[in-house]
Amino acid sequence: MSLQIPHRGKTNGVSPSTKAVILVGGSSRGTRFRPLSLDVPKPLFDVAGHPIIWHCLTAIDKVPTIQDVYVIGYYEESVFRDFIKDASTEFPNLSIKYLREYQALGTAGGLYHFRDAILKGSPQHIFVLNSDVCCSFPLNEMLKMFREKDAEAVILGTRVSEEAASNFGCIVSDPHTRRVLHYVEKPESYISNLINCGVYLFSSDALFPSIRSAMKRRADRPARLYSYPSSDNLENSFIQTNDDDESRSNDGVIRLEQDILSDMADNKTFFVYETKDFWRQIKTAGSAVPANALYLQKAWQNNSEELAKPSANIIPPVFIHPTAHVDPTAKLGPNVSIGPRATVGAGVRIKESIVLEDAEIKHDACVLYSIIGWNSRVGAWARVEGTPVPVTSHQTSIIKNGVKVQAITILGKECGVGDEVRVQNCVCLPFKELKRDVANEVIM
Repeated sequence: MSLQIPHRGKTNGVSPSTKAVILVGGSSRGTRFRPLSLDVPKPLFDVAGHPIIWHCLTAIDKVPTIQDVYVIGYYEESVFRDFIKDASTEFPNLSIKYLREYQALGTAGGLYHFRDAILKGSPQHIFVLNSDVCCSFPLNEMLKMFREKDAEAVILGTRVSEEAASNFGCIVSDPHTRRVLHYVEKPESYISNLINCGVYLFSSDALFPSIRSAMKRRADRPARLYSYPSSDNLENSFIQTNDDDESRSNDGVIRLEQDILSDMADNKTFFVYETKDFWRQIKTAGSAVPANALYLQKAWQNNSEELAKPSANIIPPVFIHPTAHVDPTAKLGPNVSIGPRATVGAGVRIKESIVLEDAEIKHDACVLYSIIGWNSRVGAWARVEGTPVPVTSHQTSIIKNGVKVQAITILGKECGVGDEVRVQNCVCLPFKELKRDVANEVIM
């Protein structure tokens, strides 16, 4: 089943040479994004004033040869209907269609299941973007490398610390040609600090045969259940295709990261484009705060007119929704987003935080390194704060008294913090009232 908004863009009669796919997962994923994902699917959560998936579309719209965008996931169609309608108006050159999986098929399994739709019009290239990454998405640069190298695949890569590398897919490449020599998903020992950013460009002639080969390899193994632990959900998921020969043999999800990329490194002309710009995964709810900062800083560099003008009480970059009310004596920034109809009272201080729609922060309160949920209330002289983590860190947790706790404080939907109450390094589930000081806890 699919949800489609009619194409309003270019009508030159020429088949597009490039298509784009955004992978959004489904409702049983995103458990690490709770409590925020209890009310809004992670791809639609606002970061820097826009849904996470909007930032992907902004980059895709800058590639002249892309007309068709497929959003693949297993949320109900209704979840994305309004967003796709609005996005199709904002990006008139793109025809955006939602393709719903009948169950979790894996990052490669979903692509293969909808291959007929993706291959319609015979595109030469297919971009595949994971929606839960925050970066500048240098798609045109990847396309340029693809053509210059006569590649079959290009992966976006970035450098991280050696300690963090094992948490990601690691790439070994030729330092001169940039050809990928070896790929390992989350290796047990260090092999490289060049990691997979979750953004890919494939030749259509290489992608689907590679997935089919992975299915055949799976079929040739002894009969048993194969699955991979998800970073978001430890429940097993299984795939079944419509092809009779494959449905009998295919007994696990098929993923780009574990099943396809290492094989491409061995058998395809596979290159890595290394970005020097920002990159961040948006896995946990707390990671929305550094992602918000990175996107706001990029918008500031690009002189975005959406951002609030700097002043004595506005330390850029700051996004304030036009329907929000911010008292002129409140001091905001840097790296703050204020959502629709939010109210910020006199003398309030907000820094490195996201305030969601209809939230209220009363006079003289302080909000630092935090997310204030929809319709939540922060009382007068209250203090809601997290703990700063280094910009280079890919973690949003810290160790307090020997215990791992959330560095970013998160208030879920319709939470209340009483006057003069201090909340530090906490995650508060929806509809909770905090009437006393609390630190380093999950409030359920």
